[in-house]
Amino acid sequence: MNAIDLKGKTAVVTGGAQGIGLSVVKRIQASGGKVAVWDMQPAEVADFATTCDIADAGSVRAALKNTEEAIGNVDILVNSAGIAGPNMAIPDYPDTDWAQIIAVNLTGTFNTNKAVIPGMRARNYGRIVNIASIAGKEGNPNACAYSASKAGVIGFTKSAGKENADKDLSINCVTPAAARTPIFDQMSEEHIGYMLSKIPRERFLEVEEAANMIVWLASAENSFTTGAVFDLSGGRATY
Repeated sequence: MNAIDLKGKTAVVTGGAQGIGLSVVKRIQASGGKVAVWDMQPAEVADFATTCDIADAGSVRAALKNTEEAIGNVDILVNSAGIAGPNMAIPDYPDTDWAQIIAVNLTGTFNTNKAVIPGMRARNYGRIVNIASIAGKEGNPNACAYSASKAGVIGFTKSAGKENADKDLSINCVTPAAARTPIFDQMSEEHIGYMLSKIPRERFLEVEEAANMIVWLASAENSFTTGAVFDLSGGRATY
């Protein structure tokens, strides 16, 4: 494990109770940082945890206030919370599922970034990593809402990076291929098989591999790159 120094830094990880988010929490703590987990599920590993629905701007503002009071100003945001939704063709796709996935994955990214950016700008330091997906680059069939929401995360991140490039803020996103996390419970076996068949490495992403890249992006070492998209697709990405 490379020695990334996060001593004295406070991070928020949304969706940090499980999956990639949990692995990021552990990696940040191993690097000396303090971590607040914002999640709808109980977090077993955190310096502070609070229930937060990132689709609700009021819930996000309350989580930020509680975090600042408990462990200090937020230097790092890793926005990892997300949902997959059902796998079905567009004509059959339920309107309610579309709205929920866009609300959590895309509007949730907006809400969390909007909450922490003012403080980061005022202190002239911040690192934000938004978790997108290879589906946002390529579009997965029978996953229109998920693909659209993650494409939106990519576009949002590029915009946010440019807006805040005048300060020591780095705002980037990563585009993971599928990893075996609880999000698979929302997917059909047929869709899981499709995703695996598209990965040239012929295996799923390990959450620790994702955390290694994400935590570097969240460190002071990443001082120049912003508004960028980092590939974690095992060779699947074509751009």
